Amino acid sequence: MPLLLTCSSRVSDSPDVLDATRDPDCNLAIWERAPFADFAPLTGGEPADIRFETTPDDLPARLMDALVASGFAAPELFEALITDAALLARRFCAAMDLSQIELRLEVVRTDSCRKFHADYVSARLITTYAGAGTDWLDDSEVSRIAASGGEPERINRMVAFDVGLFKGKLATERPAIHRSPPIAGTGAARLLLVLNPVQKQGVDRPDSPFSRGGQVA
Repeated sequence: MPLLLTCSSRVSDSPDVLDATRDPDCNLAIWERAPFADFAPLTGGEPADIRFETTPDDLPARLMDALVASGFAAPELFEALITDAALLARRFCAAMDLSQIELRLEVVRTDSCRKFHADYVSARLITTYAGAGTDWLDDSEVSRIAASGGEPERINRMVAFDVGLFKGKLATERPAIHRSPPIAGTGAARLLLVLNPVQKQGVDRPDSPFSRGGQVA
């Protein structure tokens, strides 16, 4: 039997909207923000992906070291990026009652995570500093696909600097359904920041694709 997944979203230009995920009926909170820097130069070259576990207090120093070691261009932008990442880490920890997070920063040029899916985490914070933002489906669209199959007809898309806090399968039976925007072959690049709770040792389950008929494989 198809598994029906819904996503009740809250959208606001206030950062306090991220706290709405404490409500069991809210599975996606989006903080709409105005751009405050041009981070596109950070997508230049071939920087290595950054991934590490940290506390909000330790994040600035660790991210600075990682940006240098990973070969990111435009060092004049590092401080603005680090300041914002630390702010988002504090917001994420407060909303989810965390003391540590896993940080990922990467330049995306492919269609990674191109299928609509639910994350196998309790929650995930995502923001795009350059390029297209994350695609997501609202309640009615998820329900329509679960009932009749087919492809999404109405796709919502975050824009650069928007911050999304997506509940995953470890937090609810109704996780947020989303995907990376298709960009392969366009020459576009995305600078993506992802914050996750620290996974327990030995837990490394893949995210679940949302396929035809509303089934989660």
